[in-house]
Amino acid sequence: MSEVVIGPSAAMLDAMANLWRLLPPGPDNILKHPAFVRLREACRDGYPGAGKTGPDFALSTALRALGLPCHLQGAAAQLALPVEEAAAGLDAALRATQCTRMHLAPLDLADDLPPLAFGSAKVCRLTADELRAMVDERRLKRLYPRQQFDADRFAQFHWLVVEETVAFKHGPEARAVPMFSIDFSQDLGRIEPHKGRFPGVFEEALFFLLLAPWESWSTMPEVDWRGFRVPWVHTVDGDLFVRLSSPPSPDTLNWEDRIYDDGYGGTYEEERPVELRLEDKAPAELAVWDQSRWAIVEQAKRSVLFETPIAHFLVRAFLAEGVDEFLAHITTIEAALGLRADYQKSFRIAPDRHKGMRATNRMKGRVAGLLGGHSYADQYEQLFDIRSAFLHGRAMMDISTQEQVMARSLARQVVEALILATRAGPVPSREDFLDGLLDAGAPLI
Repeated sequence: MSEVVIGPSAAMLDAMANLWRLLPPGPDNILKHPAFVRLREACRDGYPGAGKTGPDFALSTALRALGLPCHLQGAAAQLALPVEEAAAGLDAALRATQCTRMHLAPLDLADDLPPLAFGSAKVCRLTADELRAMVDERRLKRLYPRQQFDADRFAQFHWLVVEETVAFKHGPEARAVPMFSIDFSQDLGRIEPHKGRFPGVFEEALFFLLLAPWESWSTMPEVDWRGFRVPWVHTVDGDLFVRLSSPPSPDTLNWEDRIYDDGYGGTYEEERPVELRLEDKAPAELAVWDQSRWAIVEQAKRSVLFETPIAHFLVRAFLAEGVDEFLAHITTIEAALGLRADYQKSFRIAPDRHKGMRATNRMKGRVAGLLGGHSYADQYEQLFDIRSAFLHGRAMMDISTQEQVMARSLARQVVEALILATRAGPVPSREDFLDGLLDAGAPLI
């Protein structure tokens, strides 16, 4: 019985050795070079997932990521891997059935926060060397030799880092050029209603963080009730056949100049990140957003109480600006406590214990029943009236800071109360649960 050979074949090593001997700047079309063609054929013959003809664009991308010497000039030449190491990397990439993606986001404007770890995510400061390792700086430099990753400046920020393991659905070529795997018979202009701005696993981590009472900790809500901003997410794909994107510049974040006394009668100026100051109690209270709390939230999200897009709208509100933020917070409450039966009587469960009650009053009753007081119903009514005035074109005043923060706070408290409700025991029916809230809250309004 023959032994299974693990590692690059002799044909792969020979073809790559020839490619590694090419002098800069290399051939005009590397895909047509005889050594590249032999390497593609070695990939096709030695790896079932490489495709019927072997990878082209995917192989070219991988070779650049591994440091094909003819594509590196000047000081960048030292970034090339030895051919044996490069071949081993290519062999491992062709055998892989999954990869790791790292989603990195700077927490712009964040005050000093405690380190947190939950699920596959963490909030922390990262050293310049840690950041260089996370973005795979050497691979980046091979792909973008003229661009610089300013790790020292980025290291002055807190980061939200979310790791994701992704199983491959397509071969190397389709992963390198996603257009090759698109089904052009489908409606390419369709809207996916619950698709987020950022990767799903990242928004799940962001939703968890948004359950913290940032609006209560903020010392300057008129500037921003948020404890941080997420201007962008940079994804580092561990798949060698996917071309890494270049990280945004640290200039996309907020900086300010600070002047200090040097102790000798002079001053010096330093650029530092802008921080939104939080109450002193915030770090200690935020520390409980840990793995145990994450498990509670994840279990709650599997309940029928979260079958509506509650998390979607809470995250949308955080990422939105102005009136769109305000509307998203009101919609979060409606997603949490609203029923189709509020507007369509045919969907109501008999007997209707609150026959004749308007939809808005049903919502007010549920808010009061969930949070335990008529003041919450009054808040909802005030906010809903503002929302209706805007949508229906009625005359209205500016939305005040107090009303903006009230909308955020009420939305967060409603979501948090639903999470706690799932811990009280199984909830067999969302309709029955919400009817029970209305029973409890109707006398309070």
